[in-house]
Amino acid sequence: MDKYRRANQNLWNEKTAIHAKSDFYDVEAFKAGKSRLNHIELEELGDVNGKSLLHLQCHFGLDSMGWARLGARVTGVDFSDKSIALARELNTELGLDCEFVLSDIMELPDKLSGQFDIVFTSYGVLVWLPEIKRWGEVVGHFLKPGGTFYIVEYHPSAMVFDMESKKPELRATYPYFHSTEPLLFHAGGSYAEPDATFEQAEQFEWSHSMGDIMNALIDQGLHIEFLHEYAYCDWQMFPFLEKRGDYYHLPEGLPKVPLMFSLKATKHE
Repeated sequence: MDKYRRANQNLWNEKTAIHAKSDFYDVEAFKAGKSRLNHIELEELGDVNGKSLLHLQCHFGLDSMGWARLGARVTGVDFSDKSIALARELNTELGLDCEFVLSDIMELPDKLSGQFDIVFTSYGVLVWLPEIKRWGEVVGHFLKPGGTFYIVEYHPSAMVFDMESKKPELRATYPYFHSTEPLLFHAGGSYAEPDATFEQAEQFEWSHSMGDIMNALIDQGLHIEFLHEYAYCDWQMFPFLEKRGDYYHLPEGLPKVPLMFSLKATKHE
């Protein structure tokens, strides 16, 4: 295991315990039946009842189990052993039938067999992947001919802006295009717990352009059905975003830029 993946795995192991207690995830409400799936993915992915679904980078599985409650036969995957352990515990407690696999995405074909009707991934996943082309290969490997791939994710162009400045401005700080070496950040705070602190002091992320993401899928024989872009976000990506309804929006006076995107593709039969 390389030093980057080891550091990120340690960080996500720490995050699991913190996130499980957070209001953001609200595990008790989930146990009582509340879904964490947003209307975007529910509407765009559609009916999953009776379908096999592979959830890549599932964290501790609340969204995986949300799809299972809607009738999907779900397999969730994550590289954090603490996340997978908690997912399995919750799955048993709730009497659901999900399978959870501990694996780095890049190594998943060596640890999981079969193909799926749906491959799904969402919200803050791609920056943790060093190779987007390999990611596309994994998606293609596990997707049945005629099957559906779906992602809803933070827009690569939004990831170039400074996320810490409280001044209401969009200031380009980070690269848009991919580089071999990762971006180094000092871990502190979390989207679920802004004041959280971590023993793992460093985290490593990679930029992937929209073109690279789409081409990684096209290269595997997937047909892009749609690409949607949204000028709002499901968490407070920038301190000055304003919550309106279920989402966070840029304040008036700032140019509207895409903060999230969704993409649906099918694999040629």
